[in-house]
Amino acid sequence: MCHVLNIERSGFYAWLNQPLSAKAKDDNRLLGKIKQFWLESGCTYGYRNITIDLRNDGEICSKNRVYRLMRQANIRAVRGYKRHPGFKGGKTSVAAPNTLDRTFDVDKPDSYWVTDFTYIRTYEGWLYVTVVIDLFSRKVVGWTMKSSPKADLVIDALLMAVWRRRPKKRYLFTQIKVFNTHRVIGVLS
Repeated sequence: MCHVLNIERSGFYAWLNQPLSAKAKDDNRLLGKIKQFWLESGCTYGYRNITIDLRNDGEICSKNRVYRLMRQANIRAVRGYKRHPGFKGGKTSVAAPNTLDRTFDVDKPDSYWVTDFTYIRTYEGWLYVTVVIDLFSRKVVGWTMKSSPKADLVIDALLMAVWRRRPKKRYLFTQIKVFNTHRVIGVLS
């Protein structure tokens, strides 16, 4: 390589073994602080927040320098989750008749069940959860968790509740709208 570049070997080795410049030493010191603040933030801070932390610590540096050092060391902020996309499209739902009529004080078990559907943000993405609760004991009698909000999520939770409690009463079947698809499910009443 020295022959191709037309330089002396002794000059190359002198350049190779020369000490770091003052700027390079200061960059290495600053990079150590950047890594410390980045790790303390849980690897979520980008160069802007790191710059604020460095200035609060008494360092004098620009955000461009912090950006350059973080890019060279391959330090990046861990991005958070986006907002839940929501449910769009489809027809508006028709309200079912209110058979419960807000009577939440129940005198015997397995006479009224209520369900709820929600979604939870996790590190692996959104988790959709449906639970069925007995109003008498306030215990969860059925539940389902899945990674997609399909109609079978609600049906599986209700089937689990029926399988676990084995109610003796008859069911009132009604057609409800679950995620833009009409399904027939049983409701205890």
